[in-house]
Amino acid sequence: MNSAEPVIRCRGLSKRFAALTAVDALDLNVRRAEVFGFLGPNGSGKSTTIRMLCGLLLPSAGEIEVLGCQIPRDAEALKRRIGYMTQKFSLYEDLSVLENLQFLATVQGLGKAAARSRIAELLERYWLSELRQQMAGTLSGGQKQRLALAGAVLHKPDLLLLDEPTSAVDPQSRREFWDSLFELAEAGTTLLVSTHYMDEAERCTRLGILDAGRLVADGSPRELLDALPGQPLLVECEQPRQAQRALQGCPEVLAMAQIGAALRVLVAGTDGRAAIAQRLDAARLDARLHDAPANLEDVFVCVTRQPVQVRP
Repeated sequence: MNSAEPVIRCRGLSKRFAALTAVDALDLNVRRAEVFGFLGPNGSGKSTTIRMLCGLLLPSAGEIEVLGCQIPRDAEALKRRIGYMTQKFSLYEDLSVLENLQFLATVQGLGKAAARSRIAELLERYWLSELRQQMAGTLSGGQKQRLALAGAVLHKPDLLLLDEPTSAVDPQSRREFWDSLFELAEAGTTLLVSTHYMDEAERCTRLGILDAGRLVADGSPRELLDALPGQPLLVECEQPRQAQRALQGCPEVLAMAQIGAALRVLVAGTDGRAAIAQRLDAARLDARLHDAPANLEDVFVCVTRQPVQVRP
């Protein structure tokens, strides 16, 4: 495949479950060796989209092309060229680490010599050599994650699809896991990773933000930050909770979050800062407003227009 051609191409992709539209007219292009992130809350359509890309779920409408294969028509031929890793690690817990990989090698049709060499390579690469005889069910979350990744790339797939793969592991394991993903991308593997962690989204070379089944933003993290229409402000005052209540319902406020002893506010419009200052002054709060650098959470709030809720 030409490196300029998209590895994944979707046009008008939709999936309906009775009255529920889980994915709504999705257009998507993912290029070779990209680390493409699907960012969105639970129920936004990330998992449904990935399952359709794998050929595991039939679309209600639209076109899908993955690695030159038309899906669902060529789903069987695609299986040997993709890897798929879910948040619920697909391991046989009553088999050892080695037996899990041996079984997967058989399923993928690897010959005995090739399987032996590839398994030894992956055990070493993902720090599993000393655990090869341990039952998979007794591994820690991070160890299970590394084993699941080894199984997903055992057959050297051109495309790796990962559905919230770090949801059950600690921060250190997440960092190590992402180092492994970038090694794969450097070697030419294309990755599509769904997540709801903002720090993981920042690591991706490109992001698609899903909301209620629709793609509401698409671009590199830098491009999305540069296009942010709102202005983040840091409100410093002795009563941040009172400040938050004073700003509740203000039409210029897109989002608020307490950060330590300060309040982070995302405001819209050119008069947003003045409106915030006026509200705080009316509440007789001594507050100082400072410009703050934008982050992907600001982008997410802007494009999904998630409502601001503050407890009384």
